[in-house]
Amino acid sequence: MPDTAPPAPIRRSLFLHAPIHRMPRAVLRQLLDQVDEETPPAGPNGPVARLERRIGELLGTESALFFPTGTMAQQVALRIHAQRRSRLGFAGHPQSHLDVWEGQGYNAVHGLRFHPVGDRYQLMTDADLAAIGEPLAAVVWELPQRDIGGQLPEWTDLCAQVAGVRARGAAAHLDGARIWEAQTYYRRPFREIAGLFDTVYVSLYKALLGVRGAVLAGDAATIAEAAVWRTRLGGNIHDAWPLALAALAGLDRLLPRMPAFRDHAVAIAAAINADGAAFAWPDPPQTPIFHVHLPAPRAAVERAGTEMIAEHGTQLFARVRTGSDPRRSSFEITVGEQAMAFTPDEVVTLLHELLDRAGAGGGQPG
Repeated sequence: MPDTAPPAPIRRSLFLHAPIHRMPRAVLRQLLDQVDEETPPAGPNGPVARLERRIGELLGTESALFFPTGTMAQQVALRIHAQRRSRLGFAGHPQSHLDVWEGQGYNAVHGLRFHPVGDRYQLMTDADLAAIGEPLAAVVWELPQRDIGGQLPEWTDLCAQVAGVRARGAAAHLDGARIWEAQTYYRRPFREIAGLFDTVYVSLYKALLGVRGAVLAGDAATIAEAAVWRTRLGGNIHDAWPLALAALAGLDRLLPRMPAFRDHAVAIAAAINADGAAFAWPDPPQTPIFHVHLPAPRAAVERAGTEMIAEHGTQLFARVRTGSDPRRSSFEITVGEQAMAFTPDEVVTLLHELLDRAGAGGGQPG
């Protein structure tokens, strides 16, 4: 007998990095839109070179170089800064992606030391940076600081921090994986934001929904040196053109929509905070990224989320976070194409359902 079980429900998601939402057929159509019969796979007119030129022009840098991963790109940048200054230490926020999510590759592969700067749940300050006693090779700014809700320093504060770090002989590096979102708050040209820094890394697959990959941008000499390290680390891959084409499609299709994504994030967060059953932070969001804080423990929220996916296919989060209070938890919302399908009131209703299932007594939204 044939299997007559109904198909699994299609998930709607407020967290947009889940690969289920980048359906292969749609991605392949977008790739085809970027090429014609004469497009070569490599060389100065190939997709990778086109992408590098476009990113370099957007960021206003002399040169830009494709990497298969952002992890590799950032480690290469920090190694170059360290070797030039004969210093092993670099600093960044205590929840820097380099330290939290990359297996401390900066140390295991390159012998570098990380200095966490400031409070774990707040942005770095100039005073925090000035208090570091050891001469540094570089300081890393992650804009926005994702793991504290997508927060950004004010522009004048950021400029002062970079100037202070440079005065003490260190390089300034931008973890700009989400610079596309950060620009919606600063409302300055990408080249002005990138121009504060010696090197800039951008992601090709997060907000741009590419397949994978990253670009490292900076002055010509630094990027030429980075190309040597890319080869040494196995990152000079052949046939990278599909990855470049997917990124070019994202630049065309999604980059112009970032301000609308941020506006929708502000509207969703306002609805959550007006309701009061949960708390959205920052208030208002500075970028399309913010956190939703819940009066329920992680295990209960995870169980409730699993039930909602099974029963009606709605996925509110990819990961639940804990804090110092075991009675509470939080998750991230990143507004993009998927979340635009949800009205603010729908999100509030879903949060009440989540809290009711978690036993937190969210009740009916008012």
